[in-house]
Amino acid sequence: MELPFKIDLNDKVVVVTGAGGVICSTFAKALAQCGAKIAIVDRNEERASAVAKEINESGGIAISVPTDVLKIESLQKAKSIINEKLGTCDILLNGAGGNNPKGTTTKEYLFKEDIENKKDGEITFFDLDEKGVEFVFNLNFLGTLLPTQVFARDMIDKKDATIINISSMNAFTPLTKIPAYSGAKAAVSNFTQWLAVHFSKVGIRVNAIAPGFLVTNQNKAMLLNQDGSYTERSKKILNATPMERFGECEELLGTLLWLVDNKASSFVNGVVIPVDGGFSAYSGV
Repeated sequence: MELPFKIDLNDKVVVVTGAGGVICSTFAKALAQCGAKIAIVDRNEERASAVAKEINESGGIAISVPTDVLKIESLQKAKSIINEKLGTCDILLNGAGGNNPKGTTTKEYLFKEDIENKKDGEITFFDLDEKGVEFVFNLNFLGTLLPTQVFARDMIDKKDATIINISSMNAFTPLTKIPAYSGAKAAVSNFTQWLAVHFSKVGIRVNAIAPGFLVTNQNKAMLLNQDGSYTERSKKILNATPMERFGECEELLGTLLWLVDNKASSFVNGVVIPVDGGFSAYSGV
């Protein structure tokens, strides 16, 4: 992977949650190329191990630490392993997150007939599952808060300490069908601002990246038909994206490296940066 530019992260310990996924595994590999020691934190042990192996085989330093970011005991155990094998955390990248079908409606709009003549399998707003919505909020919001509680203890008064959260376009303008995910990511953006203020006296900067639309394992079925063509939802997204294409994970790296590098962004704190091809700027007319 070719980086847009290099920064010096030698001897820095970076904890990346959700690092088995497409976006955060790319982030982990990029930071490793800059000399950081990477802790690959993910609930999926197989994916975490594969990412760590790739980094190590490329000359970097990484360990995989299977962890449930929603369980404080699991996070504390992970911290103990990371501290022992790599050292104390300098940079935390909160990337764990995702959606759940039980927090998703079938249709974009509610019509009266959807209530009066409800079809089998349709999920209206009134059918949203409480546990499904709770899961989405927990995974995205608590999955950011709890790792911060655990790993930020290492970062207090440490030089160049920084936290990067992963928000979403949904935090700016909620997409249809996914109220739980949209609300949860809005909470992540708000929490990013709150943390930036709260940690401002102990030397920890907190910012977030809000990726535009990329094709990932989580959304592939929503964006692509089985033959690889775009779904109707994809066409709507691309029509609302002035650059008229989906982004690539590598196109997030410049923003990531800039936010991580204290020399470049030492006075940047509490911002949520969209990297979206103009989606958040476009009014539709």
